[in-house]
Amino acid sequence: MKPFAVIFLFLLAASGVAWRLQPASHSGKTPLVWVSDDNPARRDHIALFNKLHPDLELRLDPDNGGMEKVIVQSLGGVGPDIFDCYGPQQLAAYVKADIAWDVTDELKKAGVDVRRDTWAPTLPLALYKGRVYGFPANVACDALWFNKDVFDAEHIAYPKSRSWTWQEFLPLAERLTVRDKSGRVKRFGFSFDSWMWKFFLYEWGARIYSADGTRCTLDAPQAIAAVQFQHDLIYKYKVMPSPAEEEAMAQEGGWGSTTMKLIGSGRLAMAVGGRWWLCTLRRYEKLRLGAVEAPHGPLRRFWGYGKSTMINKNSPHRDEALKFLLYMTGPQYNRLVNQQADGLGPMKKYCTPQNLFNAQFPQEDYHMVFRDVMPLGEAEQISPFVNAAAAERLITKQLDLVRRDAKTPTDAMRTAAAQVNEEMQRTLRRDPELKKQYEALAKGE
Repeated sequence: MKPFAVIFLFLLAASGVAWRLQPASHSGKTPLVWVSDDNPARRDHIALFNKLHPDLELRLDPDNGGMEKVIVQSLGGVGPDIFDCYGPQQLAAYVKADIAWDVTDELKKAGVDVRRDTWAPTLPLALYKGRVYGFPANVACDALWFNKDVFDAEHIAYPKSRSWTWQEFLPLAERLTVRDKSGRVKRFGFSFDSWMWKFFLYEWGARIYSADGTRCTLDAPQAIAAVQFQHDLIYKYKVMPSPAEEEAMAQEGGWGSTTMKLIGSGRLAMAVGGRWWLCTLRRYEKLRLGAVEAPHGPLRRFWGYGKSTMINKNSPHRDEALKFLLYMTGPQYNRLVNQQADGLGPMKKYCTPQNLFNAQFPQEDYHMVFRDVMPLGEAEQISPFVNAAAAERLITKQLDLVRRDAKTPTDAMRTAAAQVNEEMQRTLRRDPELKKQYEALAKGE
């Protein structure tokens, strides 16, 4: 028996056991299982849905969120009713595995037009070849956070939200970077989490892949320039911590990612991040934050991202599961997401000042900044000819070398492009049908 078949049967058997061990509903309500992350916000989403639909009992399954698990379970008849999708590549995999329900007509009957009603950066997570297979759950387009106490201590006026370039921004970051007498940095002016490298890519007019997806283009001058600027923030302008400095400062404790810890503790003046950061930063007592539109490169574009929710085509309760997608299109769900600050709600019309403002946090006067930059958001760029996770690993490894000053941006991006293109060819050798599509595009047919 082929190894893949053995693995498939093992996962299927294990999934069946896990499914049978799940507690059954004794309430007389129709049970629904949602595979999603274990974010505490999910409990509020579930509680509100169950309140609005007393005949249904939605519960969370955070332990079976891997794409392979979802596919195997769903094909075996023991899959979840609803599951989240975290990228265009996952969407394509779910559709090709024939477990994603095409909800185009169902949403149309409900008067919902995904292209018209939701944010453009999330469309690649919902649409596949013109059909709708998922609905956006939330969306984010990052802005520039700043610590008001740091600005006050330095007697510097808060930045105003406007269109401005990184070159205009740098003198401010340099002024807010403070060193002791020995030259050791006590506070950095700026930083961003390493996984956010795409935020800079689109501003420099670069692409990860060619328009037809047949080639990784990270070796293009625009991509190299974008990565060079990220490197310069650390080693030329010295306004951003190196990985070693970041790791040393992060050991001092705090919640959230390293960048969140640094800005929350006052050891960082400014940082690029999403509105969803508030899910963590609201825990910092007495933290006074501001947010404005982030600086941009040669182009005023920003990376937009999010996730979508899909329905298992093979679910015996898929009609009931559809009510959850329709719930996500409504005012109650969107207001809840906006109040939680878990990014922005998926429906544009509900992202109003009234819905974004949370009376429990009256000092937060910047929510519309995240709404206003959404039209500038660029969707995730993928290729159907390479596994997105594999490509991300290869690219991230090279970017880590740049960030540690172990490799030049030029060499790293050329290596990344070559390795991703090699991975693409390996994928095509395993999939003759996909190779035919690739060859037709490569020949310009």
